[in-house]
Amino acid sequence: MAARTLKQVLTIAGSDSGGGAGIQADLKSMSANGVFAMSVITAVTAQNTEDVTDVFELPTSIIASQLDAVFDDFEVSAVKTGMLSSTAIVELVAKMLAIQKVTNLVVDPVMISKSGRALLKPDAIDALKKLLFPLALIVTPNIHEAQQLSGIAISNLADARRAAKIIHGFGSQYVLIKGGHLLTERATDLLYDGRFFNIYKGEFIDTPHTHGTGCTFASALAAQLARGKAVTDAVQAAKTYLTETIRHSLAIGHGTGPTNHFYFLET
Repeated sequence: MAARTLKQVLTIAGSDSGGGAGIQADLKSMSANGVFAMSVITAVTAQNTEDVTDVFELPTSIIASQLDAVFDDFEVSAVKTGMLSSTAIVELVAKMLAIQKVTNLVVDPVMISKSGRALLKPDAIDALKKLLFPLALIVTPNIHEAQQLSGIAISNLADARRAAKIIHGFGSQYVLIKGGHLLTERATDLLYDGRFFNIYKGEFIDTPHTHGTGCTFASALAAQLARGKAVTDAVQAAKTYLTETIRHSLAIGHGTGPTNHFYFLET
């Protein structure tokens, strides 16, 4: 029997010891969406469902070595970035991805954990906008991140449209503002390509167990892009998958429990 192959997708992000977000969520989400998942770890967090208690950034030399190891051997069909932590790491990742001419780059501008811990230093936000966004096919901020990136307070879709236009100006081909935190139109996401807006309405599932939703969504999106879906279709597929992971979310730990990446394996 001939050996099978899968599209290969890379996540560049921080490790979550609790397994609900970060690299761990990325690998699960990508695998659940039918690709072979690889990782480059940028930082190690001591984290659970309640808090992030410590963060250790890896030296840029080992991050560079991980990137070299992956790109030297694998045919990388898509890349997703998450926690990049510092300006030095953003600069390195942007430089090396530019060299590799990555086309399907999903940038999840991770800035703060679900528990409120800063995961991106303030001075690194400018580096993210100037160096990484111009390389991105799509950036996927949530409402809080979109507010910080655009300088606009977002309370409804009209505000989100204004913010998307500003963020698009930083150079990505698409901007997707995730509306899970919108009070007026919950679970509604907004996609902007520089000309047109697409609205993705979804079911709002009232559960406290949403740890890692941003990582899960962006990773599913990268996987769907790697498998050949157009951006609009990939966004819908990722949103549908995320909705089900939340619907089947897990009451694990004593805080904000994780989504269930392999809900479809339940018997």
